[in-house]
Amino acid sequence: MPSHATQAKDRQNLGYVLRSGLAGGVAACVAKTVVAPLDRVKILFQASNPDFQKYAGTWSGTFRAVSQIYGENGIRGLLQGHSATLLRIFPYGAIKFMAYDQLEAILMPTRESQTNLRRFTAGALSGMTSVFFTYPLELIRVRMAFSTRNSSHTPEGYHRPSFLSAMRQIYREGPTTAAATASSSPSRVAQSSIFTRFPILKFYRGFTVTIAGIIPYAGTSFLAWGFLRSRFLPASYNAGSSKHATPLADLSIGAVSGGLAQTVSYPFEVVRRRMQVGGLTRPDRWIRWGETVRTIWATRGWRGFYVGLSIGYLKVVPMTAVSYAVWQWQRRLLGLMIRQRSLFVVLSLADLH
Repeated sequence: MPSHATQAKDRQNLGYVLRSGLAGGVAACVAKTVVAPLDRVKILFQASNPDFQKYAGTWSGTFRAVSQIYGENGIRGLLQGHSATLLRIFPYGAIKFMAYDQLEAILMPTRESQTNLRRFTAGALSGMTSVFFTYPLELIRVRMAFSTRNSSHTPEGYHRPSFLSAMRQIYREGPTTAAATASSSPSRVAQSSIFTRFPILKFYRGFTVTIAGIIPYAGTSFLAWGFLRSRFLPASYNAGSSKHATPLADLSIGAVSGGLAQTVSYPFEVVRRRMQVGGLTRPDRWIRWGETVRTIWATRGWRGFYVGLSIGYLKVVPMTAVSYAVWQWQRRLLGLMIRQRSLFVVLSLADLH
């Protein structure tokens, strides 16, 4: 049996890193495609799109919203914004998988070192790393999914936004220098100045709340996954063991872990969505954390922070199942010998933003 030092060295091999990244990216893309219609409806609910607020809050409303989108725009409407999702999710899954794999080797090289704190830390850091590099793509994807036929920000008539048009709109939006000066607010003038000088920062609307949300989400996911597997499937951690976890066992534990993580971090996700579409709903200025939280609370109370959560739960089981199946196929195809516990990076985090 290879030593822990040998396993750690093998993980740092460039070929291993690239193949594991490819496998994670492909699995994440396939899983996201399966749940793309639910993902779009969730964004419309979270961002309080006026055309779909009447459906929010119930399971039946989710399916009625899907039906309305399909009736108006067909299958293309259900997949609106999905091209940006795929452009984002492949590097997101690849970076996340590689980051967790390396962090696992550093923080938990042996079974005895696999503590709950280290599981939480490795998951949180891998999630933060992938978010940092792929967030602009996530923002563009949300903007594309948010646009609807009767949206007030398209007075000239509805058109399905493309990736490039959404990117251009984000780049150009924001308060003009004159408007900022007329507001007599020093902070407004400073905002106008910095975003005029560094337009790339416009692609990071809601980034701080995303980072704050990814810590409990990814951390809780890995914590729950590691704890449940060590409790119910201890044999699956033993290298060379003839007993392996079944797909049903991984599906069940992954679903429970993802559900717990999403419940803990969901309020951050709702606030993030509101801030991401702030350039459309309030193009004259930058929307802040506190203002967004107060608006949600004043409008719907604490329930407003959990709008669309039922759709999130509905996504967990099929996404986990597809991710697992695709990952196993990729693992055999690419000849990756990865311990079963490392699979969770694909199963649990591919469904975020």
